[in-house]
Amino acid sequence: MKTIVICGATATGKSDLAVALAREIGAEIINADSMQLYRGMDIGTAKLTLEERGSIEHHLLDVLNVTEDATVAWYQEQARKKITEIHARNSHAVIVGGTGLYIKAILDDLNFPDTDPAVRERLNQEAEEFGVARLFQRLQLLDPAAAAAIDIQNVRRVIRALEVIEITGQPFTANLPREDSAKYPDALQFGLVMDREKLTERIDARVDLMWRKGLVAEVDSLITAGITNATTARRALGYAQVISMRAGEITEDQAMEETKRATRQYARRQETWFSRDERIKWISPIQPRLETVLQKINSTT
Repeated sequence: MKTIVICGATATGKSDLAVALAREIGAEIINADSMQLYRGMDIGTAKLTLEERGSIEHHLLDVLNVTEDATVAWYQEQARKKITEIHARNSHAVIVGGTGLYIKAILDDLNFPDTDPAVRERLNQEAEEFGVARLFQRLQLLDPAAAAAIDIQNVRRVIRALEVIEITGQPFTANLPREDSAKYPDALQFGLVMDREKLTERIDARVDLMWRKGLVAEVDSLITAGITNATTARRALGYAQVISMRAGEITEDQAMEETKRATRQYARRQETWFSRDERIKWISPIQPRLETVLQKINSTT
């Protein structure tokens, strides 16, 4: 049974391709989008509806409350368990998402250094007193590759990267897997790529659609559920901006524009991350996506 990955930047059409592929080859889908793990975060994460998923079994969607945090180690354990179960049912596993570290955690042997409560507390205090920008500048000096992949607004990940550097004496990226340590050496990885102008248009159109579908109302319900007290979920694209709007910090128009800007930046970071993995077969916009994937799968059978 095969393990197949569909990855790439946000708004490139990964989920639709994964469903079409799963339907064609008889596969089940495993989510690799860190924010689609959360219940109630549907519109802003572009989570497929039950109707859009059709009869295809999806795993690791809606498994956490917004007040819970997911670690990479936890996700790795859960995703690998699902792959084993899917293969035991004589089905293929299709992993789809844009969270590069999650995909790496599935496929490769990630090293998870221990935490040091004293170091983490000191870094947290520094972030509260001086702001995350100061910590991020330090990360840029100590590990430019990690800084390029981590959002400056993701305080938890910035602090974790600096914590690992201090504990191990090595760059954070030194703890990431190498391609020769693959857990699933026969896994097939496909990346969706799109020219920048077209991708920008799709991102802007997606954000507009999210607002029309009721993103603000969705965030309002999540505020009631405690998202503003969360560490991870409250920083999700779109959600963070609406939370700021509800706090009176920005207008609704500003929230929409900031969501578009932040999403474009995130897409560039995703492209940078995935471009480093030479195992990924990239599919250009002019190639027939499903046919290209099926051809490659059949050629390795």
